[in-house]
Amino acid sequence: MKVIVVNKYHSKVRHLTLGGWTRALLSVCVLGLPLGIGVYLGHKLAADDTATSDVLTADTTEKWSENLAEQKQEMITARDRANTQLSAITLRMAELQARLVRLDALGERLTTIAKLDSGEFDFNQTPAVGGPETIALGEAYKPPEFMRTVEQLIDKIDDREQQLETLEALMAKRKLQKDIFVAGRPVSKGWMSSRFGRRTDPFNGSISWHNGVDFAGKLGSDIIAVASGVVVESGERSGYGGIVEINHGGGFKTRYAHNKKNLVKIGDVVKKGQIIALMGSSGRSTGPHVHFEVYKYGRPVDPATYIHRTHR
Repeated sequence: MKVIVVNKYHSKVRHLTLGGWTRALLSVCVLGLPLGIGVYLGHKLAADDTATSDVLTADTTEKWSENLAEQKQEMITARDRANTQLSAITLRMAELQARLVRLDALGERLTTIAKLDSGEFDFNQTPAVGGPETIALGEAYKPPEFMRTVEQLIDKIDDREQQLETLEALMAKRKLQKDIFVAGRPVSKGWMSSRFGRRTDPFNGSISWHNGVDFAGKLGSDIIAVASGVVVESGERSGYGGIVEINHGGGFKTRYAHNKKNLVKIGDVVKKGQIIALMGSSGRSTGPHVHFEVYKYGRPVDPATYIHRTHR
């Protein structure tokens, strides 16, 4: 194989003759260079792909971790919110239960005040209802949101509570008016021995004015209050002997005199029908009896009007 080499001025020409080994080496170099470059580039690209894959894998893992952390936080927040709502519901239910107990007690008290038959209103039992089956007029009741139902129940309880409290106040006022209503006899046993007004004085026989009525009876028998009130006098007074005076309000006062023993003291609150003294003959008296007086706005009135008065 001949190789002709010409210089850049084309002035000289050289002839090279290549032997078999030389030709083989040159062929290897010419053919191997592109192959080597290809192999090198292939390894380079493979290395770059591996590095890129590593980067993508790391980024993906980091993002997944962030997403899991966010989801975990959301779950914790949702759990805390649910616990808070559950606590609020529990508190509301406890309040409702307490108020229902109060309503039951209020209802029982009203039943007692109104003197309703025993068992007519039992606040511990669900109200009895019934009736034959009829044609349905609509769909079955669908309960609304739980908390809204609870709030509606609270509103209903508020309304019922106010109504019952108003009713209780009216009934208590009526009972109070009945208790302070001056009516009845100041003794459980005895007879009227002297009336209100003009009479003959039992000691000197002259015509005199009697401000009350007298009920004669057995020494030591009970003297009772004809109405509820507050004791404003309890002791001894000239002519009256042992005396108890009660203020009933509304301008009314009553006096009970000639007592053997007073059983109440000033400031005591007495009830209608309560025993306040024992019958005696103290003071200006001819025998065991109670001198009973009724005052209206400071002026004595005939007790007979109130003795025979109809109870409210």
